[in-house]
Amino acid sequence: MFPAYDGEGEQINPGIFGKRLAEFISDGLQRAGFEPEEVFTEDWGWVVPIKNKGFSLRIGCANYLEYPDGFLCIIEPHKPFVRRFLRKVPTRERVASLQIALDKLLSDESGVRGKRWWTHQEFDHPNA
Repeated sequence: MFPAYDGEGEQINPGIFGKRLAEFISDGLQRAGFEPEEVFTEDWGWVVPIKNKGFSLRIGCANYLEYPDGFLCIIEPHKPFVRRFLRKVPTRERVASLQIALDKLLSDESGVRGKRWWTHQEFDHPNA
């Protein structure tokens, strides 16, 4: 459903793509009331930054190499708080609202199937 653009592998690492997915997420989240900013690349995939007061909020997107039509989306931050100017800033409520909107966006799309949400621990240690 989200094939690579021609030459996309040259913008990131070879074999890595996800810009179409990042654009789909950005458009859908905007319709859901979020304020996505311009998507950009990292060496591991694409980032959808979300305008947010208090802390950096973003979704990382890339193809999932274990499955030919699979993708990963990672919401950051993944901890219940971040430190900013020597204080703890709670993140849980805002991240949860983003996860709910992302889940609905993906669930409402007929071409998306086999969706699974992992905890950060499961993602970092899949064989544990």
